[in-house]
Amino acid sequence: QVQLVESGGGLVQPGGSLRLSCAASGIIFSRYVMGWYRQAPGKQRELVATITSGGNTNYADSVKGRFTISRDNAKNTVSLRMNSLKPEDTAVYYCNADYPRSTNNNYWGQGTQVTVSS
Repeated sequence: QVQLVESGGGLVQPGGSLRLSCAASGIIFSRYVMGWYRQAPGKQRELVATITSGGNTNYADSVKGRFTISRDNAKNTVSLRMNSLKPEDTAVYYCNADYPRSTNNNYWGQGTQVTVSS
């Protein structure tokens, strides 16, 4: 019974900040690459940021310098701090867990809505 539960989404004005959190259960969390993805209306789901077991991070160019991904292996959580938000950041944000070099261990949360609007 694997569960990824996102929280922290909401409505924010352009230039504002939000912090998303994802709590994982049912996996050996420290072994997984964790990531945040997003899907805007009418668009395909895209990678936002990933963080490896060892803390190495990767960001989409569109969010680089504005977003920060982090993880707490003791709490089985991954977070996404979003600063300087833009209307184009509006999307449903999804938490992902992926076991490296495995096709059978990939999991998704149900998503949390982020709306950036004045």
